[in-house]
Amino acid sequence: MALGPTDAARLDVGIEGGQVRLRPRSAAGPDLDASGLLILPGLINAHDHLEFNLFPRLGSGPYANATAWAKDIYRPHEPPVREHLKLAKHFRLLWGGIKNLLSGVTSVLHHNPYEPVFDAGFPVRVIRRFGWSHSLSFSRDVKADWARTPREAPFLIHAGEGTDSCAADEVYRLDAAGVLGPSTVLVHGVALEQSGLELLRKRRSSLVWCPSSNHFTLGRTLSREALDSGIPIALGTDSALTAAGDLIDEIEVARRDVRAVRLYGMLTDVAARVLRLRDGEGTISDGGVSDLLLVRDRGIEPAHALLQIDPEAVFVGGRIKLASLRFAERLPAPLRKNLQPLRIEGRGEWLIDCDVSMLLDACHLALGKDFRLAGKAVAA
Repeated sequence: MALGPTDAARLDVGIEGGQVRLRPRSAAGPDLDASGLLILPGLINAHDHLEFNLFPRLGSGPYANATAWAKDIYRPHEPPVREHLKLAKHFRLLWGGIKNLLSGVTSVLHHNPYEPVFDAGFPVRVIRRFGWSHSLSFSRDVKADWARTPREAPFLIHAGEGTDSCAADEVYRLDAAGVLGPSTVLVHGVALEQSGLELLRKRRSSLVWCPSSNHFTLGRTLSREALDSGIPIALGTDSALTAAGDLIDEIEVARRDVRAVRLYGMLTDVAARVLRLRDGEGTISDGGVSDLLLVRDRGIEPAHALLQIDPEAVFVGGRIKLASLRFAERLPAPLRKNLQPLRIEGRGEWLIDCDVSMLLDACHLALGKDFRLAGKAVAA
């Protein structure tokens, strides 16, 4: 079991009422055999737009800023956007949840309104306690959005998403509006220069980093100065409209700029602090929420295990949501009964706690047999 990015211990992990119970390894052995596996905290994806993960990448950047990208790709009455919008949002959101689950994510920040589908049986936990604006360009009243944010909850906004002076100026505009503070989380921040970074540090604000999305739309991502600034940074995927794929792909891009131990925090405890999660997310602790990612134990540090994610099982709130075919053989029949098979190009085959057959039928009707999730072909 991971104790942190560089340490692990042999312990039995109990689950009671959706919470972790830690106890020394017993001679009797656990009820569920996890031998040969490393138990990690469930990962936290700090930024996604769940309903857009069946879409292909759109645009032909680099663009000077996100507004230019949005104006270029917004063609709802033309393919491929027209065809994808025929699929009900309910189904598109579920597929976005599945994309995250297959990468070991247990909590995701969906940067859009909270939907009823998130409340019952969704593949992952969708964070509910936060405030948000889309951006200074596309939100009517950022100050009102800030004022509505629950006390002690994070406030997220796309900002500094560009390489021009307009994007660089956004951090100062947010500060002038009085919405830059300890709970503020800027998504992207590519345009931030030294004075903007100093302002963020002064206001004790945080960042979410989406490197593959930034490279696609803007031609670059967070600067070395931003990454080394000491500002708390969490990792996010953004959606398939701009990202390279899923969180596994995002890690592959991010590792070019930061070391494994830093990435571990961006996906676990640091992400939990940035998003002000309060139930033990991002760690494995006695009494904390039982969001767990199980991977093969290769005898390497937990942080380096994240660089080779191939989930064997994922538990969300103590409930098994994903199992590899190998791990499923260890499961008692009652735990397997709600799991359905899903195969993803380049990722393999799993059993997941979702009505896969219904979702496939819906996609086949709207998109045909050849459709992709975060850029990867899907099969039953």
